[in-house]
Amino acid sequence: MPIVIQLDVMLALRKVKSKDLAVAIGITEANLSLLKQGKVKGIRLATLDAICDYLDCQPGDLLVREAQIA
Repeated sequence: MPIVIQLDVMLALRKVKSKDLAVAIGITEANLSLLKQGKVKGIRLATLDAICDYLDCQPGDLLVREAQIA
């Protein structure tokens, strides 16, 4: 997948537990875990906005595009 979700990195930088983030933004810990692992095909903009608001970051801090080798 060329887009990598670096939510675990931001959680570590902010010293926030996954459980606390899940409760704060209103999603299950299981869904947050899938998101952290990159096992989702999409993310709602409202969810991304809530994550960024809680972690005080920008979407670009969480989503990184990997270079593809041709």
